[in-house]
Amino acid sequence: MGVVVSSRQPPRRLGGARKLRSFLAVPALLAGLCGGIAQGQSLQSQPLQGPTAQVPASAAEVKLSFAPVAARTAPAVVNVYAMKARPAANNPMFADPFFRRFFGGPGGQGGAPGLGAPERMQRSLGSGVIVDPSGIVVTNFHVIEGADEVRIAFNDKREYAAEILLRDQRTDLAILRIRTEGKAETFATIPLGNSDELAVGDLVLAIGDPFGVGQTVTQGIVSALARTQVGVSDYQFFIQTDAAINPGNSGGALVDMAGRLVGINTAIYSRSGGSIGIGFAIPVNMARVVIEQAKGGGKSVRRPWLGAKLQRVTPDIAESLGLARPSGVLVQEVMPDSPAAKAGLKVGDLIVAMEGQPIEDPESLNSRFATRPIGGRAALAVNRSGKEIPLVVVLEGAPETTPRDEMVLKSRSPLAGITAVNLSPAVAEELRVDANALGVVVYDVADNSPAAGTGFRVGDIILEVNGERVERTRDLERLTRTPQRAWQVSVRRNGRVIAGRFPG
Repeated sequence: MGVVVSSRQPPRRLGGARKLRSFLAVPALLAGLCGGIAQGQSLQSQPLQGPTAQVPASAAEVKLSFAPVAARTAPAVVNVYAMKARPAANNPMFADPFFRRFFGGPGGQGGAPGLGAPERMQRSLGSGVIVDPSGIVVTNFHVIEGADEVRIAFNDKREYAAEILLRDQRTDLAILRIRTEGKAETFATIPLGNSDELAVGDLVLAIGDPFGVGQTVTQGIVSALARTQVGVSDYQFFIQTDAAINPGNSGGALVDMAGRLVGINTAIYSRSGGSIGIGFAIPVNMARVVIEQAKGGGKSVRRPWLGAKLQRVTPDIAESLGLARPSGVLVQEVMPDSPAAKAGLKVGDLIVAMEGQPIEDPESLNSRFATRPIGGRAALAVNRSGKEIPLVVVLEGAPETTPRDEMVLKSRSPLAGITAVNLSPAVAEELRVDANALGVVVYDVADNSPAAGTGFRVGDIILEVNGERVERTRDLERLTRTPQRAWQVSVRRNGRVIAGRFPG
């Protein structure tokens, strides 16, 4: 069994050993086989023959190489160093020998102090891709997560400080800007391709800095598309490749043979922590949305909102609907005045395609929605009572019907250290919580705070404090203002209500 890992992924994201599902059906590409098959001749009547080994026919064939593609793209791939000061004894990363070996720590590299040291500078290494001549860099969120300082290093030994323009944990992407300290500099870039044009079997190169050994280029093919059971980010829609990807490659480039960026290398499926030929990259069409919003000055990513609750089609549901196989997405609920309602989507509809691309599960629909710009339109194919009908959805952002009224709790209570906001469709979409829920949701939890120590999480919906209903952030601030001898807090997490008692 293996696990999905990435170049600087906290132990909680590694999880237990898990087997990835494979659902790819590769069509047989028969044209061009040795000897070919005459038109109308059956496959059984013509035995398949393997290719005949041949020597190169010319000096030019001997010199065929991926070097021109690598030469054009490698200068735009950089190292990303993220540094943050952390109390050594409280750092769970040190308990994992894998991270100690590759990223420093007791028994690791770099002469790191022991666990008894009061504080150390925790470093992580990843890669990044320059996508704008001004020095805009795209990398993985997990590479710079929690960083106090970020630096960019080039293969030619140049090094710069960088600022974080935008973090998007839901896609595991982050956008940086290289600081040139007032000097006018133009950087090499890789043009963005179109990941929707990729096909299984296409040749690709992966460029990054595995294990910190230096910039490395590996070659492989696109092994699969639209992988949705990887478990790395909210938007599960990965390109799978057998190009060697190892720790340190996270945030690096996956490029096609035209030298265009088609993916951001993110994770591997591994038994040992090293590559076994199963790597995953975020499609560039997903990254493009985050890049453009960061370049436009956005501090968070606004995505289109459908306004419908969706359900995966199980074999039992497929049988009840008369489907040959479980595919598509079943509409469970449609919110009033939402884009789904305005488009005419109804409960019981089966969404089978978007913009001509098949929809297999909720992850694929959410991912395709997330790559579309707000203000546009999306064509859906819907199976309703056995008939396929077309619907057009206007792509709108989720509305903030209730002001957030952001509140940071600082008074002495088990909730001290959380940032709470009022729920609305916009907040629910951003945090992936129930849009129909009412009340106050945890938007952030400060490191080493009482709330972090008692186990509160981002996305927890706070229902009651000491038996009193919490409907707005002002209620929460009032109920936690006065110290108590004991606290009772009820929250809704992943659809379940959890009640906890804490000392004052």
